[in-house]
Amino acid sequence: MILSDAAEDYLRHLAHVRRLSPRTVRAYRGDLADVVTVLGDPPLDRVDVEALREWLWQSVQRGHGKATLARRTAAVRGFFAWACETGLIANDPGARLVAPKRGRTLPKVATADGVAELLDALRESAREGDPTDLRDSAILEILYGTGIRVSELCDLDLDSFDAGRRTLRVIGKGDKERVVPYGAPAAQALDAYLVRARPVLLARREPREATALFLGARGARIGARSVYDVVARRLGPVVGSTVGAHALRHSAATHLLDGGADLRSVQELLGHASLGTTQVYTHVSNERLAATYRLAHPRA
Repeated sequence: MILSDAAEDYLRHLAHVRRLSPRTVRAYRGDLADVVTVLGDPPLDRVDVEALREWLWQSVQRGHGKATLARRTAAVRGFFAWACETGLIANDPGARLVAPKRGRTLPKVATADGVAELLDALRESAREGDPTDLRDSAILEILYGTGIRVSELCDLDLDSFDAGRRTLRVIGKGDKERVVPYGAPAAQALDAYLVRARPVLLARREPREATALFLGARGARIGARSVYDVVARRLGPVVGSTVGAHALRHSAATHLLDGGADLRSVQELLGHASLGTTQVYTHVSNERLAATYRLAHPRA
């Protein structure tokens, strides 16, 4: 069996047996397609660890960051481990493939006052009734008010939220469902969007998008790239630099810890499988505390 055919079997296994999300399967598909391209699609049993190291080296030469290299290495190791377990190959060449160690980079976080000013200003501009402003206001309020991922926001349907309880039913990584609360400002922004903006956006598309909560400019379900653009355009000036897609998620988590929330509660809210993933925000919170101390204490 050639490499590309085995990769397709593995992707079907991920989708239908392990039931990984479509986004995760797409990411694996891209990583494995790169291996096929670089190695020239040889027979699966001809691929050895030296060939995989050459592929990884070429990825380094193309300027991929450590996080990307780590993800791609994990994808390839998982694929060859599966191939070995299912008897497609006798030995696992991915077992000795090691990616460069990832350095710890703390997420960029806006101040609570900065986020509040941004959201208040956007709410004021949305009063004029522009559907894009109303939608953006609701998106940013929900992202900051709940800490959900951008992909989770894009997947929300009209029946995903309970207005009475002010909760969202979110499908996270691994198809794990969780319920997260949101506050009064998010509820007001969401209500304004649903009444005054969504019908306008919906009218721009045929056939109509009946289920999606948030719609793009042309009336279809909003995509992650559009939400990234909204976050970068609106939040970038507040942070003072280019921000990533999860800037509001990072800010929400840090502000919760600053306000006294316990780490386990923040873990559950964010949908992290490991507490270690959540702990990065304690470093951000501690650094902010240390910076405040140095500025404010007379004997710092």
